[in-house]
Amino acid sequence: MNAEPTTQDDADAIGRDGDTIEDDVEAAATAVGSVWPVHSFVTANPLAGFEDRPFDEAVSRATDLLGGRGYPRAETFQAALDEGRIDPDLLDAELTDQGYDADPEALLERLENTEGAEESSGAGDTEAPDPAAERVDRVLTKWLSAFLDEGLAEWAMPNREAGFYDAFRSVAAYDDDIPSEGLVADLPASPTEAIESAMEPYPRDRWAAVFEAQFAALPGWAGLLKQRAEDGGAWQSAYPITLEGYLAARLALADAFGVDVSPPADSDGPAVDPSDEIADAFLSAWEATYRDGLVERVAAESEARGGEREAREADGARADGGASGRPDAQLVFCIDTRSEVIRRHVEATGNYETHGYAGFFGVPMEYTGYDADVSVDACPPIVDPQHRVSEVPAEDDTRASRDRWGTLREAAGEVVETLRSNPATAFSFVEGAGSGYGLALAARTLVPGRVYDLLDGADDAVPGDHEFCEPGVHEHDDSGRGLPRGLTRDEKVEYAATAFELMGWEAFGRLVVFTGHAAKTANNPYDSSLDCGACAGNPGGPNARALAAICNDPEVKAGLRERGIDVPDDTVFLAAEHNTTTDEIELYDGDVPDSHAADLERLRSDLDAARERAAAERTGGEAEGPAVRETERRAADWAETRPEWGLAGNAGFVVGPRELTSDIDLDGRAFLHSYDWSTDPDGDALEAILAGPMVVTQWINAQYYFSTVDNAAYGSGSKVTHNPVGNVGVYQGNGGDLMTGLPLQSVMAAAGEPYHQPLRLSTVVHAPVDRVTDVLADNEAVTGLLDNDWLSLTVVDPTRGHRAFEYEGELAWAPTPEETEPRAEPRKTPAVADD
Repeated sequence: MNAEPTTQDDADAIGRDGDTIEDDVEAAATAVGSVWPVHSFVTANPLAGFEDRPFDEAVSRATDLLGGRGYPRAETFQAALDEGRIDPDLLDAELTDQGYDADPEALLERLENTEGAEESSGAGDTEAPDPAAERVDRVLTKWLSAFLDEGLAEWAMPNREAGFYDAFRSVAAYDDDIPSEGLVADLPASPTEAIESAMEPYPRDRWAAVFEAQFAALPGWAGLLKQRAEDGGAWQSAYPITLEGYLAARLALADAFGVDVSPPADSDGPAVDPSDEIADAFLSAWEATYRDGLVERVAAESEARGGEREAREADGARADGGASGRPDAQLVFCIDTRSEVIRRHVEATGNYETHGYAGFFGVPMEYTGYDADVSVDACPPIVDPQHRVSEVPAEDDTRASRDRWGTLREAAGEVVETLRSNPATAFSFVEGAGSGYGLALAARTLVPGRVYDLLDGADDAVPGDHEFCEPGVHEHDDSGRGLPRGLTRDEKVEYAATAFELMGWEAFGRLVVFTGHAAKTANNPYDSSLDCGACAGNPGGPNARALAAICNDPEVKAGLRERGIDVPDDTVFLAAEHNTTTDEIELYDGDVPDSHAADLERLRSDLDAARERAAAERTGGEAEGPAVRETERRAADWAETRPEWGLAGNAGFVVGPRELTSDIDLDGRAFLHSYDWSTDPDGDALEAILAGPMVVTQWINAQYYFSTVDNAAYGSGSKVTHNPVGNVGVYQGNGGDLMTGLPLQSVMAAAGEPYHQPLRLSTVVHAPVDRVTDVLADNEAVTGLLDNDWLSLTVVDPTRGHRAFEYEGELAWAPTPEETEPRAEPRKTPAVADD
């Protein structure tokens, strides 16, 4: 992380409790969740800083600090109850546990009245916003947007390379909106000195509370700079910003405008709100209803498939049918909920196996596309990139023509962008190009499907990067300058083996397809939110290509055999990318030999058929024409606010073999990670899944939950009124704080009508319960999420009669209610024993 300069005096600024200013600042910043730039949108829990608290306490604290709701509204619960999504018996049990014996309808009415009273009070009886504090926000956000700009502004803020605090110092004297008095008129050389000067009137032991409130005042901007300072990257290296620098500027402005930043009085913690207790009971019952249905189906399939497996093993046959029963192809998809839909339809078209694996395919890399100006982290935010992988030209005659086309297109794009955005040329450019632009806009508005055809045809006419470039995973170079380029032979073997071990893979077909995913939409600032979350909001195709190249390496295949993974000589690995907006799967098949031409042609035809079925399912009765055509229209329509639903609806995460869910329609609501407990005796693969993909899916789930529950506080409002700023985020209107979460169109079917059902994640693991207990005992962070009710965990144990056990906290389990009498008093034990 690049830090702005500080002095030794700053480092020695110690509070009464022994913490330095930097310690207090870092602790206070946990009040806001990290916010990624909109061009690389990463779904994350906006209340991540409170995950060390129980869920009910966390949302109460966040309400006090950030002003956001923590539970769905009464009308949302009423709709779920009317639609049968909440089991009345489960609801009665939850309400009884909370100490309520009133009729659910009466409690919902009480909850609705409380909400109405709170809204009325907020509209008229509370104090009006402090005008001076609003002026602080207005000035600060103006300079933050200028400093944090990532390539959109034509005129850069002066002195950015010195860091935010120094840059702000250099411009403050020339800003007529800033009073020329107080601390801001003569800012000290270091931000910590400025913080000390601003905080001098306040008790030292209350400084941390002041800092927390100041970060919470603009959680969007604060979350963005927090993420950038923590993760580094090219923009942070060139133009560093720190939490201390931001806080110093804010406190200096508060001093200049006469804002009292006195901290709130100490309290014993968030007060228990009776309405929250009612809401928590309804939410828990809703989640239990969904979870019980999911667990019941998985347990039933486990029992049925278990009998089939035992019969096959008794006959000496392999679980996959042996060599004579090899599938036509095996496709590995991301665990993304949208993959669940296309996987079902792919399997229905022929003899295909599908598997689920985190969409970065286990290769934590920093990726640079051919002729790209910047690199991206193609791995989850909880993983640091370990390798630098760049596309390198292959020996192909198409390179020269592709280079010429790319250069021409890039040059033309730069000219147009400069003419359009430069104040000196914008009006003349619009006047001269108005008719052409008008025709283009009319086409996108009136016939977006034809525009899609035109663009698709142009893409087909010009070779894509994957047709003449290959991922540079083979040319290893560890020169000591940043990340090493490429991978060593041992690293490649490790990544390939890890993939197959985590998925419990034992046999291979003639074609194995690693299928990343991306979304293609028009005029959509939030397009990256529809890309692969496991690739940090970037397309997953590059990672799929990297793993395919690794697995095709003869040395890697030899290394896999040494690890007990026998890849047949006729197995060919290739990559693909699933366009989740249109359900088209593009195969990167340039390296497939002629011997597999027939296999490839059959696969291509069946993928087209699967696409038609998946598109029909996703469009439902909305499409006026063929379903595929409707998805193409949505992708090309520049005025389409909802090109696809993304991960809306996500509620479950199933960790187990595909055979447990292959015959179940999970309605695109479940993440699916392949795992076979019988091939993982030490539990290492299970530990990697629970500590990695499960945590990431919980982030995704929490982002969708809070964006639905309170879109104003935790989402980003309507796309119709979005105003992109600095290529880093969006405003609602012409200024203010950055919006932090998902747009209304991503989670709502209509005003007041959620499409996404706001439920916390229900994880179901197919494994021995004792093995899961051992994994949790070694992973305090994961156990903390479970103990604090941020998600639930149920284990279907194939070694104990395929019974289901619910995690009850503190490493204790209880058989599901169906297995226990009386139902209201489940047995809790630290370890499960047979009856």
